[in-house]
Amino acid sequence: MAIEWLLYPALGAVAGVLAGLLGVGGGLVLVGALAWLLPLQGVPVDDAMHAALATSLASILVTGASSARSHHRRGSVLWPTVAWLLPGLLLGAWLGSGLATRLDGDALRWGVSGFCLLMAVQLMADWPRARVRPAEAPAPRGPALSGAGGIIGAVSALVGIGGGSMTVPLLIWRGVAPVRAVGTSSACGVGIALASAAGYATHAPAQAMPAWSLGYVYLPAALGIGIASVLAAPTGVRIAHRVQPRTLRRIFAGFLLLMAWVVAASG
Repeated sequence: MAIEWLLYPALGAVAGVLAGLLGVGGGLVLVGALAWLLPLQGVPVDDAMHAALATSLASILVTGASSARSHHRRGSVLWPTVAWLLPGLLLGAWLGSGLATRLDGDALRWGVSGFCLLMAVQLMADWPRARVRPAEAPAPRGPALSGAGGIIGAVSALVGIGGGSMTVPLLIWRGVAPVRAVGTSSACGVGIALASAAGYATHAPAQAMPAWSLGYVYLPAALGIGIASVLAAPTGVRIAHRVQPRTLRRIFAGFLLLMAWVVAASG
């Protein structure tokens, strides 16, 4: 219980700040940490990576909602864009979580680590470059966003994130200001987390997890992380509105490089 009452809320505070600052729910931080911690709670080693992904996504449901609310109050969530992305995000996240339950833990671990490295390189290379467009131009819309949402949702479910590392660059490329891209991504992350966590909860094998679990979701960890993240997310939002866009991208890239090492070492 000491771990549940102390470490999980501490992880939640970190996740909350990252959610507000970077448009992610801290999922990559949580996956790495939970892969180490959950076996101590009775989670079988072979199921630890699946449980880490599922529990991370369940906590992001709360974290993302808190972050999105804070960004909405500052006018930085493009809700028409969210509406176009959401159908693909929900379907992709559900299907991705189902696929993840059929992969072994090592495949998931190296997939997460490789994803972190790929996204860090993409950010440091500043690609794709943002399109220049008038500030008063309408928010991005169209079926292409729904298709992109399907890919983002599926990959997010497989690596345990709220999709910010893909949604933010996509929106910046479409000409959205970085801080609005972050806010919009936070809202999208709620849909990804809901569909993914539901998939991990229903696709888990019977009796794969200890008591107080819902499928692959370990509820004490998800609740401890989620509650603390709600308190911390507004701090990240305040920082995001004061940081230069280029600096925000560098912070994001450094964060992803660190998480690539943490996740790989968890094996």
